Amino acid sequence: MNAIKRNIPNIITLANLTCGLFAIFFAFEGNLVLSATFIFYGAFFDFFDGLLARILKVGSEFGKQLDSLADMVTFGVAPGMILFQLIYNSIVNSFSQSDITQPNFFPSIIAFLIPIFSAIRLAKFNTDTRQTTAFIGLPTPAAAVFIASLPMIRESYSLSFSSELLIGATIVLSLLLVAKIPLFSFKFSKAESITSRLNIIRIILIIVALILLFIFQFAAIPFIVILYLILSILNNIL
Repeated sequence: MNAIKRNIPNIITLANLTCGLFAIFFAFEGNLVLSATFIFYGAFFDFFDGLLARILKVGSEFGKQLDSLADMVTFGVAPGMILFQLIYNSIVNSFSQSDITQPNFFPSIIAFLIPIFSAIRLAKFNTDTRQTTAFIGLPTPAAAVFIASLPMIRESYSLSFSSELLIGATIVLSLLLVAKIPLFSFKFSKAESITSRLNIIRIILIIVALILLFIFQFAAIPFIVILYLILSILNNIL
């Protein structure tokens, strides 16, 4: 029974990893909406594996490392593949089938910056003791859901993104992943008053995010990520 209890969070983490694998598969197939959907599923599992580990008090170094490896796939490689296909599609109006002889293949590989910088971000997170209660740099799930929302917006609103915009977003998100900007986490501390400044900022973000999601659905996600950055910087200044 203890072994089962100890591995419940790890099973949830493996579910996250599985979602990432499906997301990569569908990105290669050119089904970016389904690929993005699995990234959102992965984010759901990623939230609950850590939460369950804390509730069950079964956190371990193994679970921490497994979580990072799963995150690298779901929130690093998978969104990188989505961006690759979006950039390629914006240039030639079709999806790539890994034909490196195509001249437009090479501008698209700028999207590989996302998994590269995600790997750096996750390695720093695992070795930086300052990130136990907060983040330094944009968390990989935040960058991933930002990217995953793009195919959803594209499909829902029949929008097309220019290659310049997508490449610019790739570079900015990659730099934010490793930027030395303190960002607050959503872990509420028992020792912290519910009316503390940080908790009020958290609550404001949650309420605004829910309202934006209700009104604009997936189109709200990029703005929620930007709002998260702004509120974190505001919290640092105050």
